[in-house]
Amino acid sequence: MVLYTNVSEFIITTTPSVPGYRVVKVLGVVSGMTARTRGVLGRFIASFETLVGGEVASFTEEMLKAKDEALKRAVEQAKALGANAIIGLDFETSEVFASVVLVSATGTAVVVVPESGSGR
Repeated sequence: MVLYTNVSEFIITTTPSVPGYRVVKVLGVVSGMTARTRGVLGRFIASFETLVGGEVASFTEEMLKAKDEALKRAVEQAKALGANAIIGLDFETSEVFASVVLVSATGTAVVVVPESGSGR
């Protein structure tokens, strides 16, 4: 299980439940997406990195930015519905066309409350 919390106590998990919490309301599917591409300089650097082998760090950096953007958008959508958690979060990537990658974060927006006796 991957569990993230922030100062506002919004919970995000890849599992269908949150230990110590009970789902009291399911608000629906939420999704955040972003399409990213590297500029000419980024493609040049990536081309060079593929020649020497190993990780293509410039591409990894763009993918991490895309993942964060997609997650942020899913959380914003969930909060707009009144959720305080997203369960069952899943990330997907696909290439839309040459050098454009789509990243999506999809999960179920829910309202959770601490279970009685959980000490939370």
